[in-house]
Amino acid sequence: MTKDVQYGKKPYNTAKYPIRQPIVMTALLALVSRFLMPRGIEYKIEKFGMEDLKPPYMLLSNHMYFVDFQLSAMATFPHRVNNVATIDGYYRRPWLMELLGCICKRKFTTDLHLIRAIRHVLEKNKDVLCMYPEARYSPVGTTAILPDALGKMIKLAKAPVVVMVHHGNYLHTPFWNYRKPRKVPLYTTLTKVLTAEEVAEKSVEEINRIVREAMQYDEYRWQREQNLRITEGFRAEGLHKVLYQCPACKKEHQMSSEGTKLFCTACGKQWEMDELGVLHALEGETEFTHIPDWYEWQRAEVRREIEEGRYHFEDTVDVYSLPRCWRFEHLGEAVLTHDIENGFVLKGTYKGEEYEIERKPVGMYGLHVEYDYCYIKPYDCVDISTDNDSFYCYPTKQNVVTKLSLATEELHRIHRERMEAEKAAKKSKRTVGK
Repeated sequence: MTKDVQYGKKPYNTAKYPIRQPIVMTALLALVSRFLMPRGIEYKIEKFGMEDLKPPYMLLSNHMYFVDFQLSAMATFPHRVNNVATIDGYYRRPWLMELLGCICKRKFTTDLHLIRAIRHVLEKNKDVLCMYPEARYSPVGTTAILPDALGKMIKLAKAPVVVMVHHGNYLHTPFWNYRKPRKVPLYTTLTKVLTAEEVAEKSVEEINRIVREAMQYDEYRWQREQNLRITEGFRAEGLHKVLYQCPACKKEHQMSSEGTKLFCTACGKQWEMDELGVLHALEGETEFTHIPDWYEWQRAEVRREIEEGRYHFEDTVDVYSLPRCWRFEHLGEAVLTHDIENGFVLKGTYKGEEYEIERKPVGMYGLHVEYDYCYIKPYDCVDISTDNDSFYCYPTKQNVVTKLSLATEELHRIHRERMEAEKAAKKSKRTVGK
């Protein structure tokens, strides 16, 4: 059972209604965003089906890096926007985030107030509500899992839906090496995918299907289609953080990278990443030319491990928490486990009192991963959040966080499938009984 950390102070109150963004802040945000766009990088914003659309509406965006927010601010100007933002976005600047009308959220938690805050923006303020339903930066430039609850949220909001898709942002600053930008043009589209009437008429399942189709993207495929050549000699550095398992010898967490090469330190196999983002084995078979295919193979390997009952993770982690917004609390060492039935369990001691944080698989469809976290220390970590706190855990084991992310997604999917099967079996039994 979860036992919270006792700080002696109340956590930041995320259950606040956002203010209406002052119009001067709307203009200032768009201006600053334009000024801070990467120098020497071309960008283009196009809108489709939005000629007669005015707020209120929901804006759903894919998520690749911070430049997403800048492009969003320019794309929505001159309309006022309330953004759903995570607690670490409030770090050292809660006053600014509140002034911008942001809605605070902890990652991968169930937050009923979020629904009320969204309806407040759309129904009372009649402004734009912007959110990033993937809830994380894309690890390999493809669409992350979108929760089933998204359709329910849209249904309750009763507003038109616009989908914003960014191309080039991931290629410019990939999540696994964002400190070394590449010269890649950026292209953003905004497309109206549902009117308010269609939201009212369609089922939750139909809404989810439409939104998921509209938010599909594959940056490496787009790179090849646009013939965008990334010539920087460091283009593969950091790629081993997302491609952690060798497809040749099957060893995990032994991958590394340097320059334009990706290699396994266990068996010695090497791959070259060419200017179009395609992988080529330097010797022998090229198992995967397309980076997302390698990533999805790893997912299948994790799923097989879970289904065979072999999956288990345990490690000593260095923990920092963010109950409020002004500083991270260093909780020291703790033990983090992740398994098939219990999900995540974090056990530690803070100021002489034990704490235990649990997150069951069925209630956690994704995991917040950082590869080089700028706010604490530049190493891999995972964020396990509850309704009132967020725990940034730095593993002792190397290059394990991507597998934890995949395992979180697959455990959630398996538990949901199990629940659906049990529900269907009970329904079938009742039908036979009649």
